[in-house]
Amino acid sequence: MSINIDALFPKLINLLLDTVFVVDKLGNVVFVSDACQQLLGYSAAELTGTLVLDYIHPDDREGTVAAAGKVMRGQPHTDFRNRYIHKDGRVVHILWSARWSGEDQLRIAVARDVTALYQAEQTRNALYRISEAAHAAETLRALCDGVREVISELFPNSSLYLAFNDAEENTLSVPDWSVDQGKGWAESPMEPGTAIAEVIGTGRVLVASGDPARPGMGRINPSESAAADWLGVPLISRDAVLGALVIESPTPGTRYGVADQELLQFMATQLAIMFERKRADERLRFLAHHDPLTGLTNRSLFYDRLETALRSASRNEGRLALLYLDLNDFKKINDTEGHEAGDKMLIEMARRLEDCTRDTDTVARIGGDEFTVLLSDVHGRASVEAAVGKIREFMSLPMKIGGKTFHASCSIGTALYPEDGATARELLSKADANMYLGKRR
Repeated sequence: MSINIDALFPKLINLLLDTVFVVDKLGNVVFVSDACQQLLGYSAAELTGTLVLDYIHPDDREGTVAAAGKVMRGQPHTDFRNRYIHKDGRVVHILWSARWSGEDQLRIAVARDVTALYQAEQTRNALYRISEAAHAAETLRALCDGVREVISELFPNSSLYLAFNDAEENTLSVPDWSVDQGKGWAESPMEPGTAIAEVIGTGRVLVASGDPARPGMGRINPSESAAADWLGVPLISRDAVLGALVIESPTPGTRYGVADQELLQFMATQLAIMFERKRADERLRFLAHHDPLTGLTNRSLFYDRLETALRSASRNEGRLALLYLDLNDFKKINDTEGHEAGDKMLIEMARRLEDCTRDTDTVARIGGDEFTVLLSDVHGRASVEAAVGKIREFMSLPMKIGGKTFHASCSIGTALYPEDGATARELLSKADANMYLGKRR
């Protein structure tokens, strides 16, 4: 039985899982196998007669033209990769094997879809790099910076937003990347009806539309035909939603697909675990150096800062002051109103001390109702007395606790370096003695 190879050949070509392209020297598609429908979403009839460059990702066109030129000069290509745009808008990664037929003046190529392989490589590499960032980062904010760098490479044409949810305050805490790396945070209210509020509220992945007026917030799509240029996935750890990871495209026509959702969701799952660990580490470090009730610097850290400030003042011939404070009649209030009221008063006093001192000063709770304040870079007793007067004014303001109004006062002792002592012990002893002298008066 004879076989008509010429008649069978097109059928064999169309049975191949890879797509066969035949392109002329001007870049026009003269033949494409039926597998193109699966590869790019276009039928063979739609592609035939069109320019192959029209389907290539804009960022890959220059490299593709250069590679095609080499093939046409007789240099076969067996491992060239580039990206094409599918009919539905998603990106397809293709591995090519191409040769030039000089006799026919045609470029014959076989295209294999390696998108899944590429995404697996991306995910593995990104996960490894984020794990490295988690180990190297000393703070949660530093980890966010590392995550931003990795995910920006996964989605190079998208803006990234990381938001942590404070359910009690109904606010979002986000890294402020407009300031120095590793430092800034910004707070914004959780706006009901936004896409990010929906993601955090439901704990589900959401594809929505970007809102130019509120970058990163997104607006929930009213219909299937609406844009899909906003993608948000929840950060979930131990069944709790910590926040959301969002990508948003500024490029018109972008539509995030299933593959994008799966990749971002996988990254968010890993990130949530790392974020939770990093936040727990930060909390432990904070508690080691801060008073658990008021959040102020504790005795140990205060002494370290005082010693450091003294060394700096000694080298630079500077001056500093130490204040020792004690709340008057606190025991009486604590005994009559209860420990809860007493704790609230201590917390309020701590906030007032922070409000009436500079960022460069250090406020600490030494224990009980005793506080200390380290004033750096003072210019003499007059400036110290001015600071003391401001503290007394803030402390004397009425406060409401448990429906009752209280008028608190405090005794304050001061000590200046170098007049009242050259060491931390001498300054503390002098300030403490002056405080009790004032209390007796």
